[in-house]
Amino acid sequence: MKQLFSNTIVKLLLGVIVGLIIGPYLTDSLLQIILSTRHILGQIILFLVPLIILGFVVSSIAKLDKGQTSIIGFSIIIAYISSIGAGFFSSTLGFNIIPHLQIENNVESLKELPEMLFKLDIPPVFGVMTSLTLALMIGIGILWTESKPLERAFDSFKDIVLLLVNRVLVPVLPFYIMANFALLSYEGSIQSQLPVFLTVILIVIVAHFVWLGVLYTIAGIYSKKNPWEVIKHYPPAYLTAVGTMSSAASLGMALQSAHKSKVLKPEITNFTIPFFSNIHLCGSVLTEVFFVMTVSQVLYVTIPTVGTMILFVLLLGIFAIGAPGVPGGTVMASLGIIASVLGFDDAGIALTLTIFALQDSFGTACNITGDGALSLMVTKYSEK
Repeated sequence: MKQLFSNTIVKLLLGVIVGLIIGPYLTDSLLQIILSTRHILGQIILFLVPLIILGFVVSSIAKLDKGQTSIIGFSIIIAYISSIGAGFFSSTLGFNIIPHLQIENNVESLKELPEMLFKLDIPPVFGVMTSLTLALMIGIGILWTESKPLERAFDSFKDIVLLLVNRVLVPVLPFYIMANFALLSYEGSIQSQLPVFLTVILIVIVAHFVWLGVLYTIAGIYSKKNPWEVIKHYPPAYLTAVGTMSSAASLGMALQSAHKSKVLKPEITNFTIPFFSNIHLCGSVLTEVFFVMTVSQVLYVTIPTVGTMILFVLLLGIFAIGAPGVPGGTVMASLGIIASVLGFDDAGIALTLTIFALQDSFGTACNITGDGALSLMVTKYSEK
């Protein structure tokens, strides 16, 4: 039982349930407490976002081997194309499906929240795009100059950031989500939308399999090999990812699956499978894009424009490459662009985090299984 309640997903679900239950019974005093709590926790989360980007992106770039730049460069390019391709596929689905989900826009009937009496702002050290640009510049500089002391320094910084993610960000998420759902429940905006979110989760899981079909078809055409000789070995890795919700925890099984394939070279997969497990997050990107569009329709009565979604997907693909290897790492790394590009407030961010977490295991499984298709492409590329 103790192990069950230590699970992050279980904690997030408890936060949702408690928030939904207490929301309708909030008094003015409790509303003020919850409003202030939500704001402070949200400020802490957004403060950490640029640090997460800087720590992980710099360390990832600095680890690249200049002697293998051709294969590495090809791997990064196809991982990015796969991720943004999944994002554009998802956004296309969103524009065509979400308007028909019968989402009630009953803004007029919502209760109004009181003005916050206590507000503590914690501005980030720098903005999201500044953090990303700085990380790219420093990472490339370390790679070119082969500065080992600076590389070790940023490795230590990444370890510190990961510690902050595990000991600060992840523990406060259930309370942040509970506060948001309590306020949404008080307003009355969430209860009627629960069937919509369950439908959305099912749509996204089906979309994962469609995108995997697209990836393996493209890999088969490019490599002139039968992609079935790869994907048929991946069910154990897929199920492991569903159970663990972690690319790192699924890595051993993914390597075993890849090594069983007769069309993949072990010397290639020993590099690509661990590498793609960190940078190829097509399932997570697909999920997040569809979810943010749904959340925008539910909370803000409109879907973001086509131009906004194009910018969001292109940036999300970059952020996914440097996302931390923890459950929900993609959405955590992209909180800054969810707020800045899409204009989400605390309620929108919390709702996105929650429904993302509820199916994160399937997104991870899609990521891991898709790595086999990309490894088939790299195998063909290495033969040139």
